[in-house]
Amino acid sequence: MDRRRFLTRVALGVLGLGLGAGAVAAGDAVASGFRPTFAPTFGPAGGSAGSGGPAGPTTSPRGLGHPRPEPHPMPVAQRLPPYFEPPHLTRVRLPGATLSSLPGPGNLLALTVDDGASSEVVGAYTELCRRTGMRLTFFVTTKFASWTENAAAMRPLVESGQLQLGNHTMSHPDLTKLSTGAIQAELAGCGDFIRSTFGVDAAPYFRPPYGYLNAHVQSAARDIGYHQPVLWYGTLSDSGRITEAQVLDFAQTWFLAQHIVIGHANYDPVTHVFDQLTELIRDRQLQPVTLNDVFSR
Repeated sequence: MDRRRFLTRVALGVLGLGLGAGAVAAGDAVASGFRPTFAPTFGPAGGSAGSGGPAGPTTSPRGLGHPRPEPHPMPVAQRLPPYFEPPHLTRVRLPGATLSSLPGPGNLLALTVDDGASSEVVGAYTELCRRTGMRLTFFVTTKFASWTENAAAMRPLVESGQLQLGNHTMSHPDLTKLSTGAIQAELAGCGDFIRSTFGVDAAPYFRPPYGYLNAHVQSAARDIGYHQPVLWYGTLSDSGRITEAQVLDFAQTWFLAQHIVIGHANYDPVTHVFDQLTELIRDRQLQPVTLNDVFSR
């Protein structure tokens, strides 16, 4: 072998070693990247299918001979969405009787949000869902302009099933004091608005304002397709203005497995603690669901 060919082979060998070391450095960087913890998703039988969601940010590869910094957990507000993956459940039949909790053992949480007096709060809840993957059911009261004002932002989430819309009447009356015709007008008017604005049907779910329900209301509602009244098993107690600390205290009490929890889109304190509420759900390994996730119509 002449000298020129020998020197060429030596140079190629050194280059190959450098490329190999670089590949190892890049692989170590990816492996050491921070991955946030995600709430579990569920298989057909409702059992945990392990953590899901995209990986968190990774440490960028550095040149050889330069130490990589240790990864640090990112603050909650900076983590990449979604925090929650859609559940994969075998749905069960609706009970027909008044619904106030989810059936069976498990770790599902149905957050339901009523009224909509504040367009800003409706918008904030919608953004929470978009940002985190949170799933919830809005019970819409159509006298509030918030539903029209936020319709464009809500519509993709409604179409995907991440946001569900239920019927909470047009004007929020005590249905137990109304005639059959007036009860049906309240529910039908709200249902028509939801169909025309969002292209979905709220039936068969309705939530009677104030939780006031009797046989007369149920019969009138059933006759026009609303055969599933929905109450709750836990509340954020924020239909009126309360403090952020009070919202968190109620969430600590009621964010539990298989609970249907009621909140309201009326006042802004709840929006100031969205990150804490989200972390509470994650820490308790609860899976947020809509009613449609759990029940077949």
